[in-house]
Amino acid sequence: MPKRKYHRKTYKKHKKKKGTNDLMTNFLLFGFLFSVLLSLFLFVYYVKDFPRPEIFTERQLAQSTKIYDRTGQVLLYEIYGEEKRTWVSLDSIPKYLQQAVIAAEDSDFYYHFGIDLKGILRSILVDLRIGQPIYGGSTIPQQLIRSTFLSPEKTIERKLREIILSLELDRRYPKDKILEWYLNQVPFGQNAYGVETASQTYFNKSVTDVSLTESAILAALIRAPYRLSPYGENKQDLFIRKDYVLNRMAQEGFLSKESAENAKNQEITFIERPIQIKAPYFTLWVKQQLEREYGEEFLRKKGLKIYTSLDWKIQEIAREVVKNRVEQNKVYNAHNAGLVAINPATGEVLAMTVGTGDYYSPSFPEDCVEGEKCLFDPMFNVVVGTESNPGRQPGSAFKPFIYATAFKKGYDDKYTIIDEPTNFGIYGGEEYIPRNYDNLFRGEVTLRQCLAQSLNVPSVKVLLELAGLEESIKTAKDLGINTLTPPYFPSIVLGGWEVKLLEITSAYGVLANDGLKIPPVAILKIEDSMGNIIEENKKSPIRVLESEVARLVNDILSDNEARSPMFGSSSVLYIKNYQVAAKTGTTQDYRDAWTIGYTPSVVLGVWVGNNNNESMAKKPGVVLAGPIFHGFMEKVLPMFPKQSFKKPEFKNEPDAATSTIPHNQDIE
Repeated sequence: MPKRKYHRKTYKKHKKKKGTNDLMTNFLLFGFLFSVLLSLFLFVYYVKDFPRPEIFTERQLAQSTKIYDRTGQVLLYEIYGEEKRTWVSLDSIPKYLQQAVIAAEDSDFYYHFGIDLKGILRSILVDLRIGQPIYGGSTIPQQLIRSTFLSPEKTIERKLREIILSLELDRRYPKDKILEWYLNQVPFGQNAYGVETASQTYFNKSVTDVSLTESAILAALIRAPYRLSPYGENKQDLFIRKDYVLNRMAQEGFLSKESAENAKNQEITFIERPIQIKAPYFTLWVKQQLEREYGEEFLRKKGLKIYTSLDWKIQEIAREVVKNRVEQNKVYNAHNAGLVAINPATGEVLAMTVGTGDYYSPSFPEDCVEGEKCLFDPMFNVVVGTESNPGRQPGSAFKPFIYATAFKKGYDDKYTIIDEPTNFGIYGGEEYIPRNYDNLFRGEVTLRQCLAQSLNVPSVKVLLELAGLEESIKTAKDLGINTLTPPYFPSIVLGGWEVKLLEITSAYGVLANDGLKIPPVAILKIEDSMGNIIEENKKSPIRVLESEVARLVNDILSDNEARSPMFGSSSVLYIKNYQVAAKTGTTQDYRDAWTIGYTPSVVLGVWVGNNNNESMAKKPGVVLAGPIFHGFMEKVLPMFPKQSFKKPEFKNEPDAATSTIPHNQDIE
């Protein structure tokens, strides 16, 4: 009995212990399953809308639009929003820059599975010790996830989401692809995102050309891009961080200690100020066209590449010539100038500059009275004008369109007219009695002499009797001058109506192009961020003037002998060894001075004056604008194949050969 009783007690005790163990086992099993299910739920919850791979590529990241010269080698301007970025492939990024970033930010990048457990544990202990969630122990995948999808707020939920998404990112994509996304995504300060833009911003070079030391600087900036800015007060801290990065590279075996020490001692040159707009007057004109077509917001994000018509070498020549002459012209009270050069065969604008070329002039000249329009306004583009100020009076530079109209009607350059004092009647409530510039009259002169020497009185006769006022206006508009508004008077032949420098230069280009018109072209090609062409200039020329008419005008305007009686045989209009057509213009009261000229290769328009329309010294266009014309042409023409104008074969078959304008009118 005792023995049996003992067994019964033992059995009961064993049974009780077994039940307890089963309960504990079930509880643990339940807890384990619950944890698994909870983890699975959290994983599914956070990963259910995990982004497609494209979210990390250049097609989704905001990229700045870049405006280039015609070669694509000179960056003129970059249009961007909050993030200025240019996407580059991993192959374009130097290996030592990749290694510098890995050494500084995530040395086990190629070995972990998205997160660094030791790093997380270490950061948690540090955070607990200091009582603040400062250190995160984040890997490159975690940083990429955080900068792409998550807010900077430090919470447990955000950290949990970051870890889960990082694990999934690492599982789905190759390490090199993750590194490429990261290097194109992270901020480097100064609105620069990604290594290419950072390299351009700080060193003015592509990332492919950065040195080891510069790579260490870029890697150092990732930790605190604004605090460590080379333009701030913590520049020395940036160098300390740079040396740390080089030490880490040596420790990780990416380079020797000797190479690290040499790199530490390398001198670094930062761009001292942000890069300003190159060729600002041309570039901002292009920017306005792009904004009208695509919208400002689109340009800031889509990473377009704009290839313009600008020739950077020619642009630099134009800027220098105009800048120097503007300074010299101040003695004549002429404080501004504008220049535009166009390829007449294509309409492509090769150069455009205004004044000193400095759009960012800090202030106006000293004689500018506050509240009044100044003699020189650096932010006003006199080449293209504005709605409030569409253009300037061209003076005698308008005459070729009148003579072209007469030639269209069958008159030729040998046709004669009388140069004498003449009263043309009442216009605008006053008698119109023009005089020649030199106040002399030559009697019978040919149309060649009239145009070549820019004689005023005969030109008015050509307008009213041979060409016709309305027909001449139509010719000018056909050639591309769109600013003329009625009512029209005979003084239009002397440039009494406003035109834009760009338009009148382009209209002269029609003459240079044998009567074929191509409107001014500034944009050659536009590519998207993937290199696909989305727009390309394919403008075709349109005939707006008979070739024989254009050739006759060209022949007269390039006849140095015919213009010599007025300008001299060695004037600034003459370019040795080249056949160059040229025409000057000077407005009444000397408010505007012009010289426009061309060859079959290039047409050039130059204006000199003051923004507030104040009169200059009594000097003609050949004195004020002519030197700019000559200086530019002398340097630029050798850059083009040497060409001459085609000779005209014009016959004198006018519609009406008898003048109805009375000669020898008395002028009291």
